[in-house]
Amino acid sequence: MKTARLTAAMAGVVALTVSACGGSAQSGQDRTANQKLVDGKTFTYAIASDPGTLDPAITVLSVARRMDQFLYDGLINLDPQGNIQPAIAQKWEATTTTASFTLRKGITCADGTPLTSKDVVDSINFVGDAANKSPIAGVTVKVGTKAVADDAAGTVQVTSGAPDAFLLRNLGGVPIVCAKGLADRKTLAKGENGTGMFTVSESVPNDHYTLIRRKDYTWGPGSFDNKEKGLPDKVVFRVVPNMTTTSNLLLSGEVNAGEVIGQDQQRLRAAKLFHADVIQPIGELFFNQASGRATADQSIRKALVQAVDLPQAAKVLTRDGSAPVKSMVTGDPLPCTGDSVAGKVPGLDVAAAKAALDAAGWKPGPDGIRVKDGKRLALTAVYASQAGPTMAAGAELIQQGWKNVGVDVTLKALDGPGISQALFATGEWDISLAPLGLTLPSQLVPFVSGGEPPQGTNFAHIKNPEYDALVAKAATQAGGAGCGDWLAAESALVAKQDMTLFANTVLPTFGSNARFEIAGGLLKPSSIRMYS
Repeated sequence: MKTARLTAAMAGVVALTVSACGGSAQSGQDRTANQKLVDGKTFTYAIASDPGTLDPAITVLSVARRMDQFLYDGLINLDPQGNIQPAIAQKWEATTTTASFTLRKGITCADGTPLTSKDVVDSINFVGDAANKSPIAGVTVKVGTKAVADDAAGTVQVTSGAPDAFLLRNLGGVPIVCAKGLADRKTLAKGENGTGMFTVSESVPNDHYTLIRRKDYTWGPGSFDNKEKGLPDKVVFRVVPNMTTTSNLLLSGEVNAGEVIGQDQQRLRAAKLFHADVIQPIGELFFNQASGRATADQSIRKALVQAVDLPQAAKVLTRDGSAPVKSMVTGDPLPCTGDSVAGKVPGLDVAAAKAALDAAGWKPGPDGIRVKDGKRLALTAVYASQAGPTMAAGAELIQQGWKNVGVDVTLKALDGPGISQALFATGEWDISLAPLGLTLPSQLVPFVSGGEPPQGTNFAHIKNPEYDALVAKAATQAGGAGCGDWLAAESALVAKQDMTLFANTVLPTFGSNARFEIAGGLLKPSSIRMYS
């Protein structure tokens, strides 16, 4: 069970919101300006890989989280501008250690049974209970968090297991599941027993998933009205691994939404398709610091960074469309402004890289590959195959930089579940090029500190006391008050090459005969409107 849960914890591009923030529609007109809203349509959404488990307390895979948005609601909603709106809860109060929520009346589960305060409490407590080893423990709910229900009053009281600067947003985003799902989590893995706008009617893994809109769903965010014109009756998540194929399907109208990276964007923009954009990390390096790994040595990590022309790699990964890199948290609205990266990433310096490798005892062998105590400096780098068509070329450019200083690096392209398996279960990797995206700085904490797999999610086995101390201080300051400490904490990681950030990209989700909003990096189902 440990392995199954942890292997769901990270994708090639993880969304903890995991994978980007904010969203904005294109400026100017798109095709829908001349189209009419229509009811009863099917909204087909292209996804790059199969989501695996849909249990929202077990996965943080970005593709699974996209689907879970349609199946499981949270206590509050975040709009594209960062404003908090009612969802399951109609009222709330929060500090850094406690929170209270008053639930809306009339909310029901997918099978029609009433949602209770106890269901909400059990959803939160499951994540907060360390024995359950939820991969989102520490990300959205601190370990040790306790929630108490008052079903008669329709309220929930929560005491956080540790101070949390963003307690309201983190608790409010926990997907709420119903009693039958809590009793049998196998049903949650299939997307059943939810509180969301849709229910699953058909699942064909690695092909498609069909969802049906609940006509009794009336508690959507903001001014949502379930009788509004243009709402889809069905949603189909269609697995389409190739982005050129996704682009063709968007242009033909067979697909209504899909993320597209690379040169295919030009065709879609020329056709004036609607798009909503997010800033997403695409260039990040993490190094496996487990005992016995060459990359546990900071001098080796620094040499590996110095061996690569990162600005050139960024151009390849983004096709010259790189967005500024200032923090692990991307997009608007940012919880913290500022720059944790500037001046902390070593520049290209091949001579310094070679000298550092020499000093560490890794000397060039007969074939140019460095050797120490009879062992070749041979490493494995994993990257996400579904992160777009530029990833392979970018990885190969980075690989060449390492080869130039005598490091033999084997590249492995893995899908989302494969990345999770390598990082969280087998540990068979030395360098990860799979980016981790966040909407709050606090969400990084369990991935770069604390327990290591299989007990925790600190996949790179990082030990950085300066980071830990700054995070502990930042967590006691509500919201933006601790931003200086959050940014300094990230800088402590970047300065020691615990992580290297070098490229962000603008990722558009294109719409064909449809419009929608993206917030927290995720498409909001209640915002979908279909056009003829």
